Amino acid sequence: MSFRAAALLIAVAGILDMLGIFRGNLWLQTFAFYTMQSNVLAIILFGMLCWKTARGLRGGAKGNAGYFARIEMVVTMNVLLTFFVYWVLLAPTIFTMVEDYSLWTFDNLAVHGITPLLCLADYIMFTAPRHLKYRDVYYVSIFPLAYLAGTSIAGLLGYVYFTSASDGLPVRFPYFFYDFDRIGAVSLVYIGGLVVFCLIIGHIFYLFDSRIRKPRV
Repeated sequence: MSFRAAALLIAVAGILDMLGIFRGNLWLQTFAFYTMQSNVLAIILFGMLCWKTARGLRGGAKGNAGYFARIEMVVTMNVLLTFFVYWVLLAPTIFTMVEDYSLWTFDNLAVHGITPLLCLADYIMFTAPRHLKYRDVYYVSIFPLAYLAGTSIAGLLGYVYFTSASDGLPVRFPYFFYDFDRIGAVSLVYIGGLVVFCLIIGHIFYLFDSRIRKPRV
């Protein structure tokens, strides 16, 4: 319970800090980015887990501390996509474009690193095994693809996510790897690679779930 409560607090604090709440601001436009939306999913997950764990402790129940195994797998995979995309694709690119970019801030580390890793740790340590179904591997892709479709449609209709720091031009797509204006058809390679990545990691989760034996706590 303590682990999950702490994880929930960190996830909430990360979102609030990204919104600028602790600096007297409210940047609601940050919710247009996948990072924020995936972290909201993590908050909902940890909220559900804390509620269920507290009920189990109140009743004196003993057994596996894992609940909502299929939901947790999907949410964990979606927030791990945030982790992977940021540290592998975005951070190196941002460093080359923005000289004074601050990487080691709480809000940045919380939403792009700490919260995703806490989700993964909870899944590994507590989620009850042998609850996943093979189709869950493909369910993982629904949220990212829906986000991709929604933000692309908004961009094509004229929504501007931010102004480029390098040339001052409006950017109609939130991430460079599917910015059709700037990289064209190359974006399809990035999108295809990320879909394959999701399927590979999803299969790893599925095999882990079917083979691992966890102690009762």
